[in-house]
Amino acid sequence: MTITTIQEKRVDLKSQWLALLEAEPKIRARDAAEKLEVSEMELVAIRCGDGVRRLSENWGEILQDFPTLGIIMSLTRNESAVHEKVGAFDKVSIMQNMGLVLNHDIDLRIFLNHWSAGFAVTEETRSGLRRSFQFFDVDGTAVYKLYLREESDVDAYEALVEKFLHEDQSATQSVLPKLAIPADRPDSEIDQVVLKDRWVALQDVHDFHAMLQELGAGRVQALRLVGEEVAYRVEENAFKAALELAAETNLSIMIFSGNAGVIQIHTGPVTKLKEVGPWFNVLDPGFNLHLRMDQIVTAWIVKKPTRDGIVTSLEIFDADNQQIAWMFGDRKPGQPESLPWRALVDTLAPLSGAAS
Repeated sequence: MTITTIQEKRVDLKSQWLALLEAEPKIRARDAAEKLEVSEMELVAIRCGDGVRRLSENWGEILQDFPTLGIIMSLTRNESAVHEKVGAFDKVSIMQNMGLVLNHDIDLRIFLNHWSAGFAVTEETRSGLRRSFQFFDVDGTAVYKLYLREESDVDAYEALVEKFLHEDQSATQSVLPKLAIPADRPDSEIDQVVLKDRWVALQDVHDFHAMLQELGAGRVQALRLVGEEVAYRVEENAFKAALELAAETNLSIMIFSGNAGVIQIHTGPVTKLKEVGPWFNVLDPGFNLHLRMDQIVTAWIVKKPTRDGIVTSLEIFDADNQQIAWMFGDRKPGQPESLPWRALVDTLAPLSGAAS
């Protein structure tokens, strides 16, 4: 493709994006990208020089400077859930390609090998000028966004952008095709006896993912095969039901959601719940969750042994067996699981033939 052709394509995409935005001013960037058959990252990159500035790829250093911004809104999402938290971005640690943010309000697990490009974005909205940082995977999928709020430090934002400004401010952006989700191995190749033995011998929930990798089992596949004593299916609307029960009883819970680049965690109660079309929403002052109920294909109760006793989660998955979100009772390391959380879980009846 010649330089002229690339420029023409870029101009055409920008004009299509602006026309779509005029027709549907409330459209989410991810949905707009899907309509225009491009990645979300491409829609951001075409505006470089027009409210968008590309950042250098010093992800760990950028993250360690985010505390200077003050109170912000932190957003992670996948195809079926949007998880938003308001608070201070603080207690940051970076270990090679792994990052942690361990403030109570902004609680993140970050996987920097899935961060490919980042941008500072300034855009006019109905409520005024909105400033954000947006980061993307190699296929153009957004992995993390940080939005300034009225109380955020705008001077710190500009200083951070200037410090990490990329020398390349062109409107072109390379994007790789999305990788196909690998299929699970046949069930017959998974040693179910070893799976059960390894499962019941777990001492820490953080060892679960490594165990599945070592055994070559998919997550939902393992839930199906391990036995109903430790994993069983519940109704697809169980996550909604659990949120409603938690709100009714003022129960503090932990809600995890995200993608390959960032997992974000809410810890605390939920209060204001609202269903709008296919979306079920938590609309609390410091926490918003937007969940596509129509994309939940299976829901599971999962019990994992730890040094502190059994830890129980409620996990929901899409049609590709990808995790949408998962929920625990509020618990600190060294503490047993709360009895009110277990009582809530016990209200979620197993499906008939739950392991099938």
